Amino acid sequence: MSKDYYEILGVSKTATEEEIKKAYRKLAHKYHPDKEGGDEAKFKEINSAYQVLSDPKKRQQYDQFGSGFEQAGGFGGTGGGFSGFEGFTQGGDGFEFHFGGGGFEDIFSDVFRSAGFGGRSTVNRQKSGSDIAVDVEITFEEMAKGVKKKIELYKNITCSKCDGTGAENKELEKCSQCGGTGQVTKSIRTIFGNIQQATVCDKCHGSGKVPKVKCSECGGDGVVKEYETIEVDIPAGIEDGQTIKVVGRGETPRGGGRAGDLYITVHIQSDSKFERQGNDIVGVKEIKFSQAVLGDVVKVDTVYGETKIKIPAGTKGGDILRIKGKGIKRSGYFAKGDHLVKIQIFVPDKVNSEQTEAVKHLGKVGL
Repeated sequence: MSKDYYEILGVSKTATEEEIKKAYRKLAHKYHPDKEGGDEAKFKEINSAYQVLSDPKKRQQYDQFGSGFEQAGGFGGTGGGFSGFEGFTQGGDGFEFHFGGGGFEDIFSDVFRSAGFGGRSTVNRQKSGSDIAVDVEITFEEMAKGVKKKIELYKNITCSKCDGTGAENKELEKCSQCGGTGQVTKSIRTIFGNIQQATVCDKCHGSGKVPKVKCSECGGDGVVKEYETIEVDIPAGIEDGQTIKVVGRGETPRGGGRAGDLYITVHIQSDSKFERQGNDIVGVKEIKFSQAVLGDVVKVDTVYGETKIKIPAGTKGGDILRIKGKGIKRSGYFAKGDHLVKIQIFVPDKVNSEQTEAVKHLGKVGL
């Protein structure tokens, strides 16, 4: 069966965007890997569900085709004992089957290799380090303008003393376990009988070489656990709860290989003065009755600082005035959004005798 993203987030299929976002934030907070009792696998599953259901287009496709819509053109699905089989699509000559990593793909590639037809070798797969997931909170203004954030991570990084070789003085020798090939062969039983499968040597991690003397700094692992500070560009207009992927900034694997990725989930602080409306920013400006009737020029706060705006004569409470280009600049959009000023007419709680007489006079003359 395909994954039920609604069940993963604990919401109904008719849930609103706000309900989906609320459920995601609650679960992400509960299962975040950096928290006590966190669950990295569950966190990634929750994030995957949110990335689909928070996007109207992806959600529509998911509702129609299920969780395999991205991999198999709308007909995919995984589950049961055949987790490697993703689905099929119909072509001009019949049906084309798709096989994901593991499962049938590895079995068939091993069979074809042994029969002399080549195929992908598991030995050639580059080992990757673990991914890291973090949460970052930014202000409303930082969301509108974009911001660079420094993030401190405690993770495995390449040992600077041995440059990741794991060897004192970087001196290596041929691995005795695999004879320098980087792989060992083992016999496995399958539905087709016993076949030979080449796997990565666990002693040299596929490199074919091992340290003559292990590095005194990392003990031969090629990595050390240290704090690392990285600077990340958070683009203007990012959505609350959206996740940014930074390739290669996760954990460095022992024995060399590709570093994992960093996943940054961004949370936006609410602002007492501004609200977001697409690419526009909405604020409120309170003016006097006399300014509304006669018109005036007043100062207005925006995320880019204070600016002046003309109040036309006859302005009413609830009217919206637009300041061009003072909204959110999003990547891929031609221009910034606007700043929308919602007008409110100031009504005092108390008035003095002079003001009372003035208001009475306005009433007598029809205002």
